[in-house]
Amino acid sequence: MAKQQQLAALSPRALAELPAIRNAGQWFARERQWIQDRHLKLCRIAAPTFFEEKRAAWIAEQLLALGWEAKTDRAGNVIATRSGEEDRPAVALTAHLDTVLAPRSPEEIRQNPDGSLHGPGVSDNGAGLAGLLAIAAAASRFSLFEETPGRLMLIANVGEEGEGNLSGMRYLCRPGGPRIQAFVVLDGPATDHITCRALASRRFDVSLNGPGGHSWSDHGAANPVHALSRAITLYCDNRRSANGTCRSSYNFGVIDGGSSITSIPASARAKVDLRSESPETLDELTAALSAAVEQALEVENARAAGARLSARIKELGSRPAGRLSDNSPLLRHLLAVDQHLGIRSQTDCSSTDANIPLSLGVPAVSIGAGGQGGGAHTTEEWFHAEGRELGLRRVLMLLSLLTRDPEILSH
Repeated sequence: MAKQQQLAALSPRALAELPAIRNAGQWFARERQWIQDRHLKLCRIAAPTFFEEKRAAWIAEQLLALGWEAKTDRAGNVIATRSGEEDRPAVALTAHLDTVLAPRSPEEIRQNPDGSLHGPGVSDNGAGLAGLLAIAAAASRFSLFEETPGRLMLIANVGEEGEGNLSGMRYLCRPGGPRIQAFVVLDGPATDHITCRALASRRFDVSLNGPGGHSWSDHGAANPVHALSRAITLYCDNRRSANGTCRSSYNFGVIDGGSSITSIPASARAKVDLRSESPETLDELTAALSAAVEQALEVENARAAGARLSARIKELGSRPAGRLSDNSPLLRHLLAVDQHLGIRSQTDCSSTDANIPLSLGVPAVSIGAGGQGGGAHTTEEWFHAEGRELGLRRVLMLLSLLTRDPEILSH
């Protein structure tokens, strides 16, 4: 009976009736322009992966102004807590600072008359960071999480995109790092997906090197660009004919080589991203890459006169797989909140900051912060705030439930 009463007290319906929660939800709507202004300003501070310092400093200043104690750790993550709460178990709300593309000038991030934002990073992850600041402001204004058994920790982390290899989250989850019982990751705006399964991925730099030479007088010398092109073609053709039992993907995203049209290149390189829902299939994708490069090298060297090519495959990053248990209280609370708010969501598998805690058995989900967006990882990225308040209410209610749940806090 006691446990049933405790669970009833943790229901979204009971939570929504608390004055502080109700007032915070109304504040999100009343202060939508304040949130939008912060969103625009943070996106105008360029933060490509490995160069997040200026945006991190700005976020830290905002959190300090909102009454949080903010510091930057050795990895570059901004961590905000409330004074005197160190002894309470923590639930972390995180959003990554970095973007795949960065604006060349602040003016490249623009706001249209309809209020929509356009430019690199406005959705991924401008939406997440703006949501983080909105939760920080509401928590301070309405004294939220001050008397809950668990405390809230706010984190703006580095290194989520591309070759960042989840470096910020890896540092947070290192042995001896801050003890966090659960992670709620804000990534983008969409509220219809709950990422609770971590998609494994590996990234490689494939480089081929040779003697180079003149396009006429040295014709016949082994050509790294020809060999690399053949390797990519072989790989793609072989993967198309393979019958996989689970979803996987491959992408040659960067190709580079040569110096002039009249020179045989001395080097060529490509960067490739491999992903799969199965770690075993990911190993097969990796082995197939090595085989394609080796076969292309043999063909080019057999045709060449003189010096031969050499090849090297260097791993740039690896993201581990993992999943949240179907009966996890974190997932149970989130689905209950969605039902209460009328949000139609579904669980999915993707590669996010949640990969790291999930691979370590720490409860984690990645969700959107509300609003609408598209064009991620392109120069045509966009965001519109319609629906943002609903997403923020969802995040606030979820955090309020998690910081009250003894099952989560004793993990």
